[in-house]
Amino acid sequence: MNVPATRPDDFPHVFTSESVTKGHPDKVADQISDALVDSLIAVDPEVRVACETLVTTGLVVLAGELTVHNKRAETALLNVEDTARGVIRDIGYTDPTIGFDYRSCAVLRTLHSQSADIALGVDGAAGRKKKAKKQGAGDQGLMFGFACDETKALMPLPIQLAHGLTARLTEARESGLVKWLRPDGKSQVSVAYRGGRPVSLHTVVLATQHDETALDPRKGTLSDRARKELIAKVVRPVVEAECPDLWNRRITFHINPTGRFVIGGPHGDTGVTGRKIIVDTYGGRGSHGGGAFSGKDPSKVDRSASYMARHIAKNVVAAKLAAACEVQLSYAIGIAEPISILIDCEGTAKVDEGRLATVIRDLFPLTPAEIIDDLNLLRPIYQETAHDGHFGRTGRNFTWERTHRARELRKAFGL
Repeated sequence: MNVPATRPDDFPHVFTSESVTKGHPDKVADQISDALVDSLIAVDPEVRVACETLVTTGLVVLAGELTVHNKRAETALLNVEDTARGVIRDIGYTDPTIGFDYRSCAVLRTLHSQSADIALGVDGAAGRKKKAKKQGAGDQGLMFGFACDETKALMPLPIQLAHGLTARLTEARESGLVKWLRPDGKSQVSVAYRGGRPVSLHTVVLATQHDETALDPRKGTLSDRARKELIAKVVRPVVEAECPDLWNRRITFHINPTGRFVIGGPHGDTGVTGRKIIVDTYGGRGSHGGGAFSGKDPSKVDRSASYMARHIAKNVVAAKLAAACEVQLSYAIGIAEPISILIDCEGTAKVDEGRLATVIRDLFPLTPAEIIDDLNLLRPIYQETAHDGHFGRTGRNFTWERTHRARELRKAFGL
């Protein structure tokens, strides 16, 4: 089969991204892990946490490494079972008949101290008081940030719509707008592009857990009434708010394609922290370094440097220096300065990318301590990030979404 080396500008292609609701098992795990981070960082800003959570029928397992520095943090650790149960309750797993609820599930903890060898690289050798700029990276690795001008949030349109759908599912359930919804759910959005720009909404897939009242009693599958209700109350409002010109009668809808989704959540599928890293970032657009975010304090560059990479990319696009921008940062454990910085504007750059990389290194703080300080990351803000994506969000907690450096970037290029 002969494949052309380049795609003609007028040849449409389709790109797909997915998201999941707060009640998806993997996201339940992410939110519990980040709630633990929040409970500790609120009383011990210098805490070191790397916590994984597993959830399944009637069971929550907390595993990982941490180092606390005061009695209040030790008390928070003693209350970790209540923290986990509170997250599960707030998500909406309150009914024991569906196989998982906050009252009856067992919570097991296997948390132990962080490796002293790792702490040495992060905090400084031989217990010496560290200088802020010399705080080493918590691990080696490569992190990516991405932005493009397809949406107001400077996110790719497929993932922005997918997140909008899962957030709307949760809103419709919690408000009672759609009374038969249960917490678990997924969305998937396919967008057709021509010449690199979105031109139509191709397919919307929505799978949501529900109670028995949503079923057609004759067939035992989701009723036509329920499908129409989801399109009218969930899908259409999200699409018309984000891209009204793309709403049309030619969109293909797959609503609960199997026909039935009563059994769900951790009772239907085991969930583990860190299994939704593409959902958490850009829906498959651009690259990913492989490191998850949830359950980690910001000394871990998997999290903090990824937030800074998004911050850089978003400011580049907001400054109109490119229509799309991907930033790669890499680090070595115990080393403060990044090993490398790479800027890729996918052929849309209006300035020299080599010079842009130099300007970025001068303008943006890139050591772990500088990133933490600049983005104000030593706060209990992380549980909120653990659902509906870490990027493209609004609110004071999402400091990496600010575009206040766009003017400085333009000035650096005499614009």
